[in-house]
Amino acid sequence: MDAIKIDNLKIYAYHGVLPEENAVGQFFYINAVLYTDTRKAGLEDDLSFSTHYGDVCQFMNQFVEENTFQLIETVAERLAQAILLKFERIQQLDLEIRKPSAPIGLPLQSVSVKINRGWHKAYVAFGSNMGNREEHIKKAIEKIKNDYNCKIGKISDVIYTKPYGNTDQGDFLNGVLEMDTLYNPEELLEVLNKIETAAGRERKVHWGPRTLDLDIIFYDKLIYDSENLVIPHIDMHNRSFVLEPMAQIAPYYRHPVLKQTMGELSAKLK
Repeated sequence: MDAIKIDNLKIYAYHGVLPEENAVGQFFYINAVLYTDTRKAGLEDDLSFSTHYGDVCQFMNQFVEENTFQLIETVAERLAQAILLKFERIQQLDLEIRKPSAPIGLPLQSVSVKINRGWHKAYVAFGSNMGNREEHIKKAIEKIKNDYNCKIGKISDVIYTKPYGNTDQGDFLNGVLEMDTLYNPEELLEVLNKIETAAGRERKVHWGPRTLDLDIIFYDKLIYDSENLVIPHIDMHNRSFVLEPMAQIAPYYRHPVLKQTMGELSAKLK
């Protein structure tokens, strides 16, 4: 991806653990690499197709001046989030906050924190077979839409399906939604679990009935395995109630492990 680079933007601000740093202030330097598509702007010589680095500099200057944080880690996190939310053409960024006057009582040139943050494509399956199923799903989608760290894209049709695994329960409503998110996988899982809990989800029986089920199916092309989360979803290729909606909204999305598209996997299962 193309990049716009900003070097050593100098800002006087009031960040630090010590009280005098918040009161007196000091200079900070910001380095940023903004990953965005510049091709059309370059071919047509039209700034409206790019991101104005002057606007980004003014935005960073105002944000760093007007806020006060103890940690430069926090300055970096909050500023990165603010930039990605403000400038829609920026998909990812490298951001470094440099502090040349760090009060540690020893000679040094500077200390800094450097992070990489950006938007990630995720697919989330949703389902319900208890209570007002339509309302549980509707409210869940609204909560995700209202989270500014998430931008919902396509949403599949809702389909009626028989229970999977434990078949002694009511029929489900199922579907899949596409989103761009600033959350990492574990953070996204935590957000989805909170939405499930708010809908009255109880985890008493494996594959049992539930008011709401939200599962991360894919996250970029990530292959991820932790104590709490496996991506891609470990059993999605055996589940028609996942594959059918996925084939509807992303038929050419290729499974990073199985190397087959959603359309191919859905047809194979049928």
